[in-house]
Amino acid sequence: MYRKLLKSKLHRIRVTGCELYYEGSLTLDPALMEAAGLAPLEAVWVYNLTNGARFETYVIRGEPGSGEVILNGAAARLGQVGDEIIVVAYAWVPEEALAGFRARLVYVDENNRIREVKEARPS
Repeated sequence: MYRKLLKSKLHRIRVTGCELYYEGSLTLDPALMEAAGLAPLEAVWVYNLTNGARFETYVIRGEPGSGEVILNGAAARLGQVGDEIIVVAYAWVPEEALAGFRARLVYVDENNRIREVKEARPS
C-alpha cells in the first residue's frame, strides 16, 4: 500500500508578481525550491491564505536570490502581489518506507528569505 504524504512545504511565502500572459506555472526563487526539495516542473498545490483560493500548478526556476514568487497564466487571477500563500508538494510513499520518510518545511521572512528549514516525520 502507498500513502500520499506531504513532501515539501513553503509556508507563508508572499506573492511578488502576477503575469497573466505567460505559460501557466509558479515562478520561484531557486533558493526556495532547493530548500523545499522541489524540482523544476514538479506539480504543487498553492493555498492562498489571503483569499482562500486553492489550485494546482507546477514550479519553474526564477532569478536566483530574488525572493520572487510569481503567479503565471491562469494562476495570476487567483492572487495578488502581497498575498500570503502556502506551496506544497505531495509524494506517494510505500508503507515500508514510512519510517525513513521526511517532509521538508520551509519558513521565510516577509521578503521570502529562508528563516528556518525543518523536517517532519509521519510518526
